[in-house]
Formats: sequence, C-alpha cells, structure tokens
Amino acid sequence: MSDYLIRAEQLSRTFGKGAAEVHALVDVTVEVHPGQLTVVRGPSGSGKTTLLNILGGLDRPTSGRVLLGDGRVLSEMKENDVLAVRREMVGHIFQSFGLVPVLSAAENVEVALRLKKTPVAERADRVAAALDKVSLGKHGTQRPYELSGGQQQRVGIARALVSDPQILIADEPTGQLDSDTAATIMDLLSELTHERGIAAVVSTHDPILMARADRLIELHDGHVADGALASADA
Repeated sequence: MSDYLIRAEQLSRTFGKGAAEVHALVDVTVEVHPGQLTVVRGPSGSGKTTLLNILGGLDRPTSGRVLLGDGRVLSEMKENDVLAVRREMVGHIFQSFGLVPVLSAAENVEVALRLKKTPVAERADRVAAALDKVSLGKHGTQRPYELSGGQQQRVGIARALVSDPQILIADEPTGQLDSDTAATIMDLLSELTHERGIAAVVSTHDPILMARADRLIELHDGHVADGALASADA
C-alpha cells in the first residue's frame, strides 16, 4: 500500500484527429493524499475538467495511467470494474449540482446508497446524518427548485459523501454561486476532507478559494506549470 489514494503518471489526453486534434493534457503527473484538499487551478481550457474526469474514472487517458493506493491501475480496468470503483470509492460533486428535479433533497442523497445497494434499513439514518452534516437536516423533504443554489450544492455534497468515499472529485463546485456562498461551500469541503481523511480534488479558477487548499496544481494548456505542485503554504 502506498501513502497516496490516487496517482496520475504521465497522463496525456488527446481529442480529435489531424488538424482538429486538441491536447487537453500533456504528460501530467500528480498525487492526491488522504486528508488533503488539492485545488486544481487554471484558465478555461487548461485541462482541469479533463484531469478530474480521468482521476474520477469518467474518462481514460490517451497515454499514461492512473494508480489507486492499493496498486490497482484504474485506467486499465474493464468498464464494470471502473464502475465498481466509482460506486465504492469515489464521490462526485458537479458545478451544475446534478440533482434530480422530481426527487426531494433526501431522495437525491439516497440515490448514492441505492447505487451502492446499501440495505434499506440503513438508508434513512445515513441520509439524515449526511443532510445534518451540511446543515440541511430540516430540508430533506424539499425539492431542488425550493432550495437556493448554495443549498442545492450542499445536497450535492451530502450525496457525494453519504457512501463514505475515499476520493472526492469536485469540478468547479462553486461556479454558479455568489462569492460568500462559494467561500462557505469551500470551507465545508475543507472541513469534511480533513475530518474524514478524504483525498479531495477540487477545480476552480477563483483565486479567493485557493486559500483553502492544502496543495495547488496549476494547469496551462494541458501542462502542469513549473513549481505548481508544492503545498499551498510553501
């Protein structure tokens, strides 16, 4: 066993062919450790989303590989095995919240437990605890359209964490929020990461939010910028 939960080695990802070829990532190597909030920053088109999609098992690299802490190579697994890793180990938080409109907040959170085939008897307590953790214990019966943007993102966080993932992937989770709400969400993510020992990777282009990072990775045109892998306080 290694001390990282996920490691990308010399990742490259190319889209298109010929004159339309785009190099979204070029020879990227990064590690994410438990209890560490890693922020990936860079301008639009720098490769942030592509990197997070590959780390979270939503995409595969053109070359290079992704290692899990137990030695398995995520990027070389069969699709069913990748789905199992995503279900058992990874929590995803999306910029667009990704909530099902016809389901209540509690039902949206429960979806993650249904996918994991958690026994019915356990679900209600775990959903309630997850909503309490994000200060939405009294909002479980409300549907997304009855909640503010910040509350919807809190539901998304609860859904990502209810199944106790080891790895948390959040792509621009504050992109649709005002600055005060965004700061609150990032504080919550930082607190939960350290409290639960999760390996969290969060992408953002907001410099204010980077103050919450334990580690910064800066991408430019698919490359990791020189000196961009140090701790945030280095």
